Amino acid sequence: MKPLNKFYTMLMILGSLTPVSLYVKAQDSTKKDLLVNIGYYNVNNNVAYLGIHARTKTDGKFKPVGGAKVRLYLDKDSAAYLTGDLITDAKGEAYTTLSPSLKDLWNSSATHTFIALSNGDAAFNAARTETPVAKARLQIDTGAGRTISVSVLELKNGSWTPAKSVDIKVAVRRMGGDLAVSDKESYTTDSTGKIDAEFTREGLPGDKKGLLTLVAKVEDNDLYGNLQVEKTVPWGSVLNSENSFNNRSLWAARFKSPIWLLFMAYFIFISVWSVLIYLIYQFRKIKKAGRTV
Repeated sequence: MKPLNKFYTMLMILGSLTPVSLYVKAQDSTKKDLLVNIGYYNVNNNVAYLGIHARTKTDGKFKPVGGAKVRLYLDKDSAAYLTGDLITDAKGEAYTTLSPSLKDLWNSSATHTFIALSNGDAAFNAARTETPVAKARLQIDTGAGRTISVSVLELKNGSWTPAKSVDIKVAVRRMGGDLAVSDKESYTTDSTGKIDAEFTREGLPGDKKGLLTLVAKVEDNDLYGNLQVEKTVPWGSVLNSENSFNNRSLWAARFKSPIWLLFMAYFIFISVWSVLIYLIYQFRKIKKAGRTV
């Protein structure tokens, strides 16, 4: 009977542990998956920085995740290769530059892999993302007839070589956003890694000297990330901003209004108060006369 009693005892223990394990699994199943994207950005072939975008899928839609803690590494996920600890904002975004301690490692190779790790929390499962990046640069120049030439060069075997089949956007920097230089939104580099775009925005206002800023961009490329280069050209119309603050006009300050408008306003003001004062004076006379009767 003793072996049988031991068997029943083991069954009771396993039975008591099963609800606990099911509860833990149920808790894990309520956690959401955290999706982290790594962006590499290079501006004017000089300033390079990294950005992460955290989001999750809820009710069939992707929504940003704020407050997500993510660690960024270069090539290996160990302490010696750490490039930054980031916490996303309300838009699910966070940005950082490459750690100065990794400068030699960055310069040692033409290709690298950025690694983003999130240990997870009560709401999200742990996540890991790897994004390969190849070093590249943009070159922009102008030619006759307001032609814009842009080249994409990739670092291979220690030299910069043309990169073909890369999509490039060429635009003009404006306050409300970048405006394409023509009706064509984007261009694709040929075998020489080059594209030519025609500037057709005639009469576009520039600054006081008629200067415009051209912007060439490679966005979200699977290999090169995000590249951007700028160039200033004198292709805009001169912006003459006249300051009429001290001139009399209907939209000027109070004491800079037109003389006729001031005269009318003061005339109405004095007339109304004169009538009121006259009426008060007459009421006092009538009241005084009533007392003497």
